[in-house]
Amino acid sequence: MIMSFRWFGEKGDSVTLNQIRQIPGVKNVVGALYDVPVGDPWPMDKILRLKRQVNDNGLALEVIESVNIHEDIKLGAPTRDMYIENYRESIRNLAKAGVKVICYNFMPVFDWVRTELFRPLGDGSTAMAYNHELLRNMSPNDLVAYVENNSNGFELPGWEKDRLSELKTVFEQYSDIDDEKLFENYKYFLEGIIPVCEEVGVRMAVHPDDPPRSLFGLPRIVINKKNLDRIVRMVDSPCNGITFCTGSLGANRENDLPEMIRYFGGMGKIPFAHVRNIKFLDGESYHESSHLSSDGSLDLYEIMKAFYDIHFDGYLRPDHGRTIWGEKARPGYGLYDRALGVTYLNGLWEALSKSNSAV
Repeated sequence: MIMSFRWFGEKGDSVTLNQIRQIPGVKNVVGALYDVPVGDPWPMDKILRLKRQVNDNGLALEVIESVNIHEDIKLGAPTRDMYIENYRESIRNLAKAGVKVICYNFMPVFDWVRTELFRPLGDGSTAMAYNHELLRNMSPNDLVAYVENNSNGFELPGWEKDRLSELKTVFEQYSDIDDEKLFENYKYFLEGIIPVCEEVGVRMAVHPDDPPRSLFGLPRIVINKKNLDRIVRMVDSPCNGITFCTGSLGANRENDLPEMIRYFGGMGKIPFAHVRNIKFLDGESYHESSHLSSDGSLDLYEIMKAFYDIHFDGYLRPDHGRTIWGEKARPGYGLYDRALGVTYLNGLWEALSKSNSAV
């Protein structure tokens, strides 16, 4: 396991690289370029500048999250070949800079969705939350306005204004796109990029839909074991893999996370993992919690044991944390609770390693 930590850049993050390097066990930064429009190729000079920033602080940059996919690719629009070619150029440039894994998603319109960004919890902290009943009474524009007005002044990944400025038009374009059509367009994309990934040694790792269910009538397909199995077999290659996000997949109560880790890990399909915890509320609603198993509904010991059992040697990072100790940060991505998450996950891993070596 290679422990890593997400960073949004010097202008977009309340956390600094100097702080990240002080977290025990963290040697890798998961980064991205946030000033390149979706669909444009990532320029070599900007990639190298990011790499230098990270390396100058004694950290490695081997995972990128995310090279976002233009909506025309998901829609199967006539312009998709141009955007796929741009994506191939980005992959080649990232490989030249030493990047090994690209985390991405195939979610229509919205990436992750939450109805609360700073829900007060009983211990005085706050956390992101998803209220399914509340969302049913919101319009897409209501949701966008809420996120924009409650993000602590940060522009959030997947919620960039240029992507969401024409919601009515985009929803009309998706009116005839169902799950099967989205699978078809997804396969076309993979067939276009995976040969380049094999050529340059980059592994793609799709992030599950967050939450793993249809929203506002949009198709969502990266939601469960059955669909993930179909995705990794659509283009059967070591470079076509999964970002195993326990919080996203865990929000579907039917997903058996340890079993899925062993299944896809046994196939060599998990190059990257996000590990976090959630606390179920009524029905399909939940709020995020600390990583500690007893604080949430997911058993992180069993999850980490599954990763240990498959001899996981990929990249792993703590995912969304609470906002604690008065920190002002982007929702889910403060320093303190994620650093506690690193320590907890490393502790579980050390205990698993030592207890098994003693047998």
